[in-house]
Amino acid sequence: MDLPIDHFRLLGVSPTTDGTTVLRTLQQRLDRAPDQGFTLDTLQARADLLQASADLLSDEERRQAYERELTSIAASANGAIAALEIPPSKEVAGLLLLLEAGQAQEAFEAASRGLQPPQAPALGSSREADLSLLAGLACQGAAAECREQRRYEASARLLQQGLQLLQRMGQQPEQRRRLEHDLQTLLPYRVLDLISRDLSAQAPRQEGIALLERLVQQRGGLEGNNDPDFPAEEFQPFFKQIRQFLTVQEQVDLFDRWAAAGSATAEFLASFALTAAGFVQRKPERILAALQRLQVSGQAGMEVVQACQQLLLGQVEEAQALFEAGADADLRAWAAQQGDEPLAALCAHCRDWLSTEVLPGFRDIDAEADLDAWFADRDVQAYIDQQDRIHGRQRSTAETSPSTDLGAAWPDVSLMPPLAEAEGLDTGSAGAATDDEDAGDDDDDLWDGPLWSWPQWSWPQWQPPALRLPSLSNPLEALPALPRPDLAAWPRWGLPAGAAVVVAAGLGGWLLLRPRAEQVKPLPVQPVEQPAAKPAAPVIQPAVPLTAADPSDAQLQRLLEAWLAAKAALLAGGPAEQPLEAIARPLPVQRLQEQVRANAAAGARETVSATVTGLRSLERSPQRIAVEATLTYSDRRTGSDGNLLSQTPSTTLRNVYVFARDGELWRLAAFRPSP
Repeated sequence: MDLPIDHFRLLGVSPTTDGTTVLRTLQQRLDRAPDQGFTLDTLQARADLLQASADLLSDEERRQAYERELTSIAASANGAIAALEIPPSKEVAGLLLLLEAGQAQEAFEAASRGLQPPQAPALGSSREADLSLLAGLACQGAAAECREQRRYEASARLLQQGLQLLQRMGQQPEQRRRLEHDLQTLLPYRVLDLISRDLSAQAPRQEGIALLERLVQQRGGLEGNNDPDFPAEEFQPFFKQIRQFLTVQEQVDLFDRWAAAGSATAEFLASFALTAAGFVQRKPERILAALQRLQVSGQAGMEVVQACQQLLLGQVEEAQALFEAGADADLRAWAAQQGDEPLAALCAHCRDWLSTEVLPGFRDIDAEADLDAWFADRDVQAYIDQQDRIHGRQRSTAETSPSTDLGAAWPDVSLMPPLAEAEGLDTGSAGAATDDEDAGDDDDDLWDGPLWSWPQWSWPQWQPPALRLPSLSNPLEALPALPRPDLAAWPRWGLPAGAAVVVAAGLGGWLLLRPRAEQVKPLPVQPVEQPAAKPAAPVIQPAVPLTAADPSDAQLQRLLEAWLAAKAALLAGGPAEQPLEAIARPLPVQRLQEQVRANAAAGARETVSATVTGLRSLERSPQRIAVEATLTYSDRRTGSDGNLLSQTPSTTLRNVYVFARDGELWRLAAFRPSP
């Protein structure tokens, strides 16, 4: 074979080395023979080749002739390179010297060819063992060279080729383990290499995302630390760097899948990604989904974040209440400096939160936190007005119901989709950046674990921050001393926009001319016993417990009706006819019990009517079933004196309910509004 190397590089000397140095180098090379396990025949052949090169270079006449030959080859125009002709008996030794000379890539390719038929050596021969060992060493060396050049995916491909070759030969188990370890260590760098490529390179980027998911799974999740080769102190800055190369939709999809597997950190990150997507795309529905995630998580200290999300949804009173409940001393002091109007401080903080915590960290987002543009958007205005009309809210600045969930976007969280119980939201496929991308959303979060606390290590940027309080230099610092308007008379989207910046004249005209929702006349007070009596029909009895392996839609509807009846009875002040633990998982039950306690503390009572008019399956698996139910819903809330506090007129709702199987028992795990 022709070995692509000259005598100088084979021996390891420069062309200016004299004969004495050549002989001294020869002796050093002979004394330092490789000890990786090559046979004596290969080591002796290596010594013979080194001796032959030293003999030529130490003979002045032969050396001069050889140097003239090298010069002639270098000057030729046909691209020829110097090479040494090696007899077949010394091929393995020649490739070993090629590897020692730093040409690992060439050595690996030649060794691979030598192990392929018809050149493959006899099974069990010493040549097969030496050539397999050489291939493994050369593969490892070539991969290391690519890694040093930051060609991580090329390095991984070499390691994979080497592993396949050695596995096929059934040789060198120890060398295979080394290659596998190198390939595993390379995983984070491969992820970075692949996802940092241009967005048009879809296949490599999708491979990078798949590798990222594998990496996180091996660690035991975002909060895990099961990989000794990649400890948390290295993983955190790596993940922060990785996020810069992922689009907002890719992050939404990733965090949604990890949250469904029980990662509390992923739930938090999914909320931020949905908020960013909703704000940039002018889709309040995505911000609503983000709010639901935080409410489901049950994590303390999220009030200020939820306040910002409620503000973006036009829920001004809820936002202000959450801000007051969650702001620490520093934030309160900063808010007091923004003027006498609390809404101005909330808008200023929301803008800073979007700019520093939410919008950065996405490859395809380069937007400003412009609240004026957000509330002036026609789609945002239409969404907020639609919510007002659907829920028929009767607002009062003098009295706020103490039992209302400050984080909820619904007027009553009895049987309507209380956002605090929405277990999750599937955010669609990656890269779907069209206006209808939310149309196919599904509930994909069944995590019903205990309330979690944040990991000991801190995530850069997106850990619930110790809020940075900027010194704002904008018109909010000097608001004009105008009479305060009656907040109840403002449209919900106009409140934050008006506090943050003077709305354009055209928008003001729209405010004056837009139709207002009519005040809903109070319905006659229904007897408290009516909701409790309704589910007493025999329909509920066979529904609990539901133990069928594959329940029908009718069975699931009866189980859902049992849950609705139990909630109505408890909220009306009576007992549930069925044990709650046989109907629903702990989290929905806990939310209901909290609402019942809040009603009792406030001396309030709720009369709820909810009838399932239709139900269809959306998704089925042995452990999880998602259905979409159509409900006719209404409620009344009265105080201890019998006065009407709030009501929701009869309306039609579509909710997605998720049932999970615990052992043999099917129970309600989550529900949310249907997209």
